[in-house]
Amino acid sequence: MPGTPVLADVFLDEYSRDDVIAKYLSDTAGTGIAHALTYVYAPIYRKVVKAIVAQRPRGQAFRVLEYGCGGGMNLVKLVDIFREERAEIDRAIGADFSPRMVEAARRDAAQRLTPQLQQKIAFAVAANETLIRDLATDLGVGDREITGSFDVIVGVNTFRYCHRLARQVDCARDILSLLRPGGYSIMIDMSQRFPLFRSRLRDAFSGRSKSEYYLPSLAEYTEPFSRVGFRILERRNFCWFPHSAGPALVGLLRVLAPVLDACVPSFAMRSLVVAQKPS
Repeated sequence: MPGTPVLADVFLDEYSRDDVIAKYLSDTAGTGIAHALTYVYAPIYRKVVKAIVAQRPRGQAFRVLEYGCGGGMNLVKLVDIFREERAEIDRAIGADFSPRMVEAARRDAAQRLTPQLQQKIAFAVAANETLIRDLATDLGVGDREITGSFDVIVGVNTFRYCHRLARQVDCARDILSLLRPGGYSIMIDMSQRFPLFRSRLRDAFSGRSKSEYYLPSLAEYTEPFSRVGFRILERRNFCWFPHSAGPALVGLLRVLAPVLDACVPSFAMRSLVVAQKPS
């Protein structure tokens, strides 16, 4: 795609800034993401964890990966849910294309996690569109050592960048290859149909090219996973809680969310695609 390296540099510059990094760390991310993670995303993760634990042999240790991990908040939540379901984690890896974000995630994990859990979690610099190659390079292993080795792979607010770079099929193909047979992919990202994203309105009037702020439709988020061979289990729009919301807005939306879900579910602010690699 012409201009792709330049566009990738634009995104890297953005996610290397201190103010942006702070939005993805536990102490500074804010009330909105904490609420969404615990009360909106976690039930989806738990459903998948229960399913994969039921499918695997008793006593198996599990491997999980978060791509576009930011500060690793979703990865830690996923690990917690496996532990709550009495399933052992062998390895949990967070990958992000920003070296500064990865360093911040490592520092956050060192401060917040127990030594035992720190031994199971690692962070690597890896771009979504070259996930296998970059993971293998940063972890110092061969491609074959990581392909077919993960049980659950999750990406939150990151797959849209693959579409902006026209590399969404490459990312979906790598996710499929990284998963064990029967493994699950969970993709959550900003919905094209939600009309009130402040960043989207700001970008539209900023003079930036559309490829820098384009949001895929739910069908576009789903298509690359279907194309590479995933079985689509769930696809829908959901969640009314902005990651940047403060306590007052979260409180208001807790009241409004059930009404909005009943009346206009397709206009919710996140898109969800849950897919399974065939056994």
